[in-house]
Amino acid sequence: MALFLLSRITGLAREMVIGARFGTSAELDAYLAAFRVPDLLFQLMAGGALGSAFIPVFTGLLARRELPAAWRLLSAIVNLVLLLMAALALVAAFAAPFLVRTLLAPGFSPAQQALTVSLMRWMLISTIVFGLSGIMMAALNSFQHFLLPALAPVLYNLSIIAGAWFLAPRIGVYGLVIGVVVGAFLHLDCQIIGLWWYRARYRWALGLGDPHVREVGRLMAPRVLGLAAVQINFWVNTLLASGLSAGSISALNYAWLLMLLPEGIVAQAVATAAFPTFAALEARGQLAELRRIVSQTLRGVLFLAIPAAAGLYAWRVPLIRLLLERGEFTASSTQLTATALAFYAFGLIGHSVVEIAARAFYALHDTRTPVIVTLAGVALNVGLSVALLPWLNYAGLALANTIATLLEMGALLWLLGRRLAGLEWPQLAATAGRAAAAAAAMMAALLWLGRFEQGRSPLLFGTAGLALGALIYLAGAFALRMPEVEMVRRRIGR
Repeated sequence: MALFLLSRITGLAREMVIGARFGTSAELDAYLAAFRVPDLLFQLMAGGALGSAFIPVFTGLLARRELPAAWRLLSAIVNLVLLLMAALALVAAFAAPFLVRTLLAPGFSPAQQALTVSLMRWMLISTIVFGLSGIMMAALNSFQHFLLPALAPVLYNLSIIAGAWFLAPRIGVYGLVIGVVVGAFLHLDCQIIGLWWYRARYRWALGLGDPHVREVGRLMAPRVLGLAAVQINFWVNTLLASGLSAGSISALNYAWLLMLLPEGIVAQAVATAAFPTFAALEARGQLAELRRIVSQTLRGVLFLAIPAAAGLYAWRVPLIRLLLERGEFTASSTQLTATALAFYAFGLIGHSVVEIAARAFYALHDTRTPVIVTLAGVALNVGLSVALLPWLNYAGLALANTIATLLEMGALLWLLGRRLAGLEWPQLAATAGRAAAAAAAMMAALLWLGRFEQGRSPLLFGTAGLALGALIYLAGAFALRMPEVEMVRRRIGR
């Protein structure tokens, strides 16, 4: 947990340095738009899609002590990923001008489009490297090894920070791109060291006839479709925001990352650690225990996500001033980002719960159900984005995401309850209700305190508000006798 927290802290530091160098500029908009295609390729071919399909199969082999077969599976997947990612990166590099001009950022000026194309081509190198690193990270997680996979993002973030700090003053946004590429190789090195420790055996084979490779492919196919739908959300946001005023894409990105900061600590860290446990329980046929662990994990996530969302909403301006407002990130940038964060904030609850619920389905070797729900959520998100944009400008894109994600959360929980013959619904409802009551008291206090922000030190006022909010919520949790306080304390301790 400590390294997951450190990863988020360095990620936040990365955004602070980038914000100070570039603010909400057109140059940063181009950099963020250029990320869309490399990130799409990684997520579909070697990121969450492959990892979600690979871990249940690889963990099953480990649980049955079939280690040679496990190493053959890993080798085959690594080889297939390398060939496929290299081919797709080359195609994307050649098609970059067309993609940017017609599908990604048609609202950019010609100069901004040319910059986006150039940045995208350089970042495609990191996509290939991340493809290999992602599958190796999944293998280490299957061994219940989380140290090096958690350290890798820290090194990646530090590399981008170095690029922004030392290179950006000389070569502009290309300094960030160099940091991305170097950081990707550092990310990969961490996973190689970990597999060397477990005495991994590599062989050159594609394993197309291997039933385990085919099982990974079968599980991966619907997950690819689901992640493609998720990436469409980001793509549509970039496309629609490219025609708005300069800085709209940057403001949405800063707000999104601030929302993801607690989501990464609260949900992603827990989900990453819990997924191999879910998969192992399913492999041993212990569905009653799986149901109990999933319900307990959901309660812990709700206990933390609900106050985090309320705090983001109530304390958004002091928080942004504390973390980002310096250098090129001006008071105007703060207001742009705060507007987006107000509409993103409560989506944190949905995103956090979806992380857990989706992994429970993956552990059950069911990647189809989450994909169907995700596709429906994406269709709703896109429709709402188009409908709300004329009324709320770029903030409408944030609100559309929040509404769609909360509905996706509800659908996944209902379907997961049916699949597991029920969840601990009374306990889940009690946790959500008590957490909401304690968070409401905290939010009211922070909104009142925020009236006195003018002229105060961002460092002192911002941190004091965060500390006060945490104390009020914990006091409320104790007063309401929430058992999740002790449960979360034990889980963090482990």
